[in-house]
Amino acid sequence: MPYIGNTAANRFVASKSASVFSGDGSTTAFTLDHGVGSDEDILVSVDGVIQEPSVAYSVSGTTLTFTSAPSNNSGNNIFVYYLFRTVGTVSHPSSNALQATSGTFTGDVTIGDASASDKKILFDGNAQDFHIGLDDSNDSLTIGLGSALGTTSHMVIDANGHVTKPLQSAFQAQPSQQQANIANAATIEFGTEIFDQNADFASHTFTAPVTGKYQLNVNLRVDNLSVTGAWNRVELVTSNNTYSIGMHDSAKAFNESPGEWFFAGSVTADMDSNDTAFLRWSQSGGGSTADIEQGSIFSGFLAC
Repeated sequence: MPYIGNTAANRFVASKSASVFSGDGSTTAFTLDHGVGSDEDILVSVDGVIQEPSVAYSVSGTTLTFTSAPSNNSGNNIFVYYLFRTVGTVSHPSSNALQATSGTFTGDVTIGDASASDKKILFDGNAQDFHIGLDDSNDSLTIGLGSALGTTSHMVIDANGHVTKPLQSAFQAQPSQQQANIANAATIEFGTEIFDQNADFASHTFTAPVTGKYQLNVNLRVDNLSVTGAWNRVELVTSNNTYSIGMHDSAKAFNESPGEWFFAGSVTADMDSNDTAFLRWSQSGGGSTADIEQGSIFSGFLAC
């Protein structure tokens, strides 16, 4: 049947009837175990003397503030007796599961702690879709890591749906200067980094930071190929495979041999963590006359 007043709370735990503190002669603010609605909702005793509400002390939520600091007599000399709790306050047992149909949080929500085992958010949808999003179209959705509540961005989805991964491994490098008269089986040198996101490129070599599929791209300008050798080839060498990136067979006749050649190609390479990738010049016969020009590019990124 209908009734007058607030709806009864459906979960309660036993609460303290009193809080005890020790004065030190200087501290005026103390934290109560329970929030109260007004100064008159508690009875406060200091050194056995009942204190006058709103004169000797005031209360705001769970903070009890004295007008003058209580004395530093030995032992517990401040007693607070709860006469009334804030209306509608429910204390949920920390060891019990919380179940609700919906909820609104105005502050940060922390799941687990550093010493606990792995935590997860599980959606038990029973063939229903779940959505994670923002209600403001001008905001970005950020997934991050770090002790400061994940403030280091790892993946960001902006208001227009663009997805960026600020720490995803990606690089592009060029030769610092012409690598003249390159010999057979020599490493092609890339001494200038255009960008190196995650710092995985060094000494002309890319090192995979994690196991995954990597898109690797090559675009080389080569001048002065030997026209007397059998063939010239650029090889993309990884820890578990060697890919041929273009080949020139100089043993076959041309009406006119051009002065510049381009070797271009791309590979989706399956690489394990710490696998490496670099470019190698391969030549059969002829003299070492080929020059790798500065405009050449070696690039790549973690695809998946």
